[in-house]
Amino acid sequence: RRKLRADVAAAFPNLSAEQLTEFIPNKEELNVIKIYSHKGEAVTVYMNNRNPILFEIEKALYPTVYTLWLYPDLLPAFSTWPPVLQKLAGGADLMLPGVVVPSSGFPQVERGTLCAVTLLGNRAPVAVAVATMATSEMLAAGMKGKGFAVLHTYLDHLWEYGDKSYPPALAPLVTDSAGKESAEEEEEMEGNQPVSSSSTDPLQHVDVGDLSLKERDTCAIAMGKEELHETRAAETAEDANTEVQEEAEDSPTPQEQMDALFNQCFFHALKCKVKKSDLPLLTSTFLRSHMFSCCPAGQQLDIKKSSYKKFSKFLQCMQQQKILQVKELSKGVESIVEVDWKHPDIRAFVVPEGFSSASAAQDSKSEDREHTYHAPEIIPLYGVSAKMVPLFQESGHKKGSILSSSEVRNIVINYVKTNELVDETNKNFVKVNAILCDCLLDKSEQDEISNLKWDDLFSRCLQRLQPLHQVTFFGQEPVVRKGNIEPIDITVAQRSSNKKVTMIKNLELYGLDPQCVANVLQQKVQASATLTPVPGTKDRVQVQIQGNQVHHLAKMLLEEYQLPRKYVQGLEKAPKLGRKK
Repeated sequence: RRKLRADVAAAFPNLSAEQLTEFIPNKEELNVIKIYSHKGEAVTVYMNNRNPILFEIEKALYPTVYTLWLYPDLLPAFSTWPPVLQKLAGGADLMLPGVVVPSSGFPQVERGTLCAVTLLGNRAPVAVAVATMATSEMLAAGMKGKGFAVLHTYLDHLWEYGDKSYPPALAPLVTDSAGKESAEEEEEMEGNQPVSSSSTDPLQHVDVGDLSLKERDTCAIAMGKEELHETRAAETAEDANTEVQEEAEDSPTPQEQMDALFNQCFFHALKCKVKKSDLPLLTSTFLRSHMFSCCPAGQQLDIKKSSYKKFSKFLQCMQQQKILQVKELSKGVESIVEVDWKHPDIRAFVVPEGFSSASAAQDSKSEDREHTYHAPEIIPLYGVSAKMVPLFQESGHKKGSILSSSEVRNIVINYVKTNELVDETNKNFVKVNAILCDCLLDKSEQDEISNLKWDDLFSRCLQRLQPLHQVTFFGQEPVVRKGNIEPIDITVAQRSSNKKVTMIKNLELYGLDPQCVANVLQQKVQASATLTPVPGTKDRVQVQIQGNQVHHLAKMLLEEYQLPRKYVQGLEKAPKLGRKK
């Protein structure tokens, strides 16, 4: 208990000595439970008063939502919209478009900082998450991409271990100036209310029957004037309302404004940024490096707020107008291959005022964007094939269902336990029943094998499922593709006069523009770099550079671009240093 208190004090220095003693009391019962997550990670949970207060993963302590409800200021907090909670509780991470930007700005955090997630209007945290990027990086990314990796939420299994209480209603913190203004407004309202209630109309208290005839006439005239003023005021208010409604009808909706902004930036980029030599141009590069730089100051392009919803649909619309042509040069990756610069819409477009003076600064920003590359997140997935349906249908899956490796593992484990197939004499083996035999064994093995080791069972299962992969590019929605992703292929070929050239292909699959890679390599190694067609394919290109440049390529792809080594093939062809020829 003393060691735990010291660990908590080190992990959460914001806790005072009194709060620490209250959090981990000396005499109250403290239970320790060990559980396993869906990924198979061992998690240690500390319970107090039947509620989980802490959980530990790989010697790192994290507070639960029960703890954060008692100490809401323990972690830096970020707010999201209430409908997002259901997605977080279902296992999703928090994406930056779902984070609400407060008027006072975000708390300053670094990548890997433990944070709390709250709902708009309530300071009680509903999730514990780790920031995947610093605050400055979030803002620089235009609030797009994954912002927080969620570890635990209200309504998840860890919350169910406790008393299942609801989050308390905690009012958001108000700044001093705002607090003073609201307090002054309340005082003014309180001061005005008694005056209005006491200063009632005297006609309500005077009996008209007690007045003389002359007094009755003057009283009636006064009341008639008041009614006339009231009707006139009502008429003017109605006129004002109709004018406001007409103005609202005339003003464009936010969706129409975003459509207009996309059209403006599209034509601006084609007219001033893109050259014929840039083609073919990746659509993602066109959006990120060219259209974003044409966006006016104070505005932000967001395709989801437009009527198109997807950038590919926007480009299809422009293609139907015969402004440009888009082709899929490699599987799942689209590029702009042709632009009609003589099109009337491009010729008629006028660059908005203010861009001429700021163009140099924006060009430099766009160049910076081109050089900042974020490696895509690649997750192997598996599709249920027709042969494997009998094994997976008990868990509610059918042909074509997409699963991760951990989900496949859990389904197989549940199937084995439900059907009592664990070998009683040796629990490392699983008995093969009729369904496992048909799904996992070849015809030649069906009479020979009656038991399988757990590892063999899992590997056979994954081998017989349809391979898929999910690619998530920075600031974009995940894309699921068939098959395993092809690695970036580096080859070294020998040309005439014993000259060598290095060729790199499949760069587009990882969001890398071959032309940009060729330009960077050419500057680094001071050698000629060109784009050549990939033999045996249509409209696919590869980078070709003079000399054996595998060593420089390895440094650029692995260290600068942070691509995992397993996705780069041919690094062993680098020249061995120190050998003289």
